[in-house]
Amino acid sequence: MSIKFELIKECPDTSARVGILHTPHGDINTPVFMPVGTQATVKAMTPEELEEIGSQIILSNTYHLYLRPGHQLIREAGGLHKFMNWQRPILTDSGGFQIFSLGNLRKLTEQGALFRSHIDGSEHFLTPELVTEIQNDLGSDIMMVLDECPPYPCEYDYLKNSLRRNNLWAKRCKKAHNNQNQAIFAIIQGGVYEDLRRESAQSLVEMDFPGYAVGGLSVGEPKELMYEVLEHTVPLMPIHKPRYLMGVGSADALLEGIKRGIDMFDCVLPTRIARNGTVMTGKGYLTVRNAEFARDHIPLEQGCSCYACRNYSRAYIRHLIKTKEILGLRLTTIHNLHFLTRLLGDARQAIMENRFSGFIKEFIAQFEQ
Repeated sequence: MSIKFELIKECPDTSARVGILHTPHGDINTPVFMPVGTQATVKAMTPEELEEIGSQIILSNTYHLYLRPGHQLIREAGGLHKFMNWQRPILTDSGGFQIFSLGNLRKLTEQGALFRSHIDGSEHFLTPELVTEIQNDLGSDIMMVLDECPPYPCEYDYLKNSLRRNNLWAKRCKKAHNNQNQAIFAIIQGGVYEDLRRESAQSLVEMDFPGYAVGGLSVGEPKELMYEVLEHTVPLMPIHKPRYLMGVGSADALLEGIKRGIDMFDCVLPTRIARNGTVMTGKGYLTVRNAEFARDHIPLEQGCSCYACRNYSRAYIRHLIKTKEILGLRLTTIHNLHFLTRLLGDARQAIMENRFSGFIKEFIAQFEQ
């Protein structure tokens, strides 16, 4: 096995848990948030800055790296770790979500996904075998099977057909996978339908993947519905394998996911809103570009130990953003990723000390006020 998940502690009154995911590029303490480096870079951040804030693993995207610069070039460079100068673990998403988002530019068949590039309109055909080959060339520690991420809402019959195709694709990905230094995770789909989630999970668990993700959530459904789906899906996932919720990055949803037994998360949210001048704090979101902060000379968040808060004021960061200086967006990005890294570290500590229930109640009460 290229990875091994070690379950360290389970919360006595929720499904929250602490673990260690051992990988070829280092150990990951879970629960963990993975910053998204879609095109082999986390926007506005250097690898050294990510290490400084405590990022343990980042995510890159197969679809984008396949289109440019190309997986062969990255293989020639010695793999993705060497290409981007990141020595800690990397997870690569298969590109299924990006293909889903192309809408009329793609067509799905049992053989694979036919699509036109969003860059130049060129036509491409991604099969489970090709997606696996690309990720083998990238050399990520964890790779994902090719799947379709259906929209919300979605008709039951469409989801059922999609599920059958996804399970077939997963089996083909696992068969094509030939790099023992990488682990391949399956993705449970099924929309908001409990029976389809159960059918998907049971089929994929029978295939014995080293890890499992919950996909098809955070695509427009209400958060309470997402939590409901997690409550009847997570118990179907093996206890001694990592559980990954794809595309979730708001502080409250991360804690609610942890509460229901999720170990891994990723999302572009913290970096995307940072580039729009919004930061995360323990009391909710703060849009520092707003005029009310023009003469506010305190840090983005009082008590925060990130580089931005140690050195700069809201007024200064707002000035940088309003004058379109790159440093402003770098500072808001540093803060948001530090905030989530610290939050999940605090959650791990709370689980270890049997006080997670109180921790999540107190945080969400402050966050939503």
